[in-house]
Amino acid sequence: MATSKPALPTVTVKAEARWVRLSARKARIVLEHIRGRTVPEARTILRFTQRHAAMEIEKVLHSAVSNAEANHGLIGDELVVAAAYADEGPTLKRWRARARGRVNRIRKRTCHITVVLGEDPKAEQRPRRRQVAPATTEAPASAVAAEKPKRAARAKKKEAVA
Repeated sequence: MATSKPALPTVTVKAEARWVRLSARKARIVLEHIRGRTVPEARTILRFTQRHAAMEIEKVLHSAVSNAEANHGLIGDELVVAAAYADEGPTLKRWRARARGRVNRIRKRTCHITVVLGEDPKAEQRPRRRQVAPATTEAPASAVAAEKPKRAARAKKKEAVA
């Protein structure tokens, strides 16, 4: 009987924004664009999407990346949006007066936006965990200044004389 290697558990990190004043249908349109993408790609897409939902989803994505870095020690740029979905929340019902004593119902819809980040399956190795740097009392600024080359002075342009 051949023994098989147990599959390494993949870490998934979730962030959720509840009761967002936005319809779930409008949020789903934007979420389709980032599902399955890496975190840097998703951030770029959300930054240049001209829909109000993109701002709300970008906040949730930022929160999920922060959760991954703080709680699991993962590197945020090496993660992939494993799942992104918007569920319907409660609807606020309001009334608007119309002619002849009638009313029309106004539905102010809400949604719950969820973003799940996972490890990149295309990566050859698991994402590296951040190493905790030991606390030292020496000044690191002098070491950084010695390693960094100084910028060369720019040559001034000569003005052409006519």
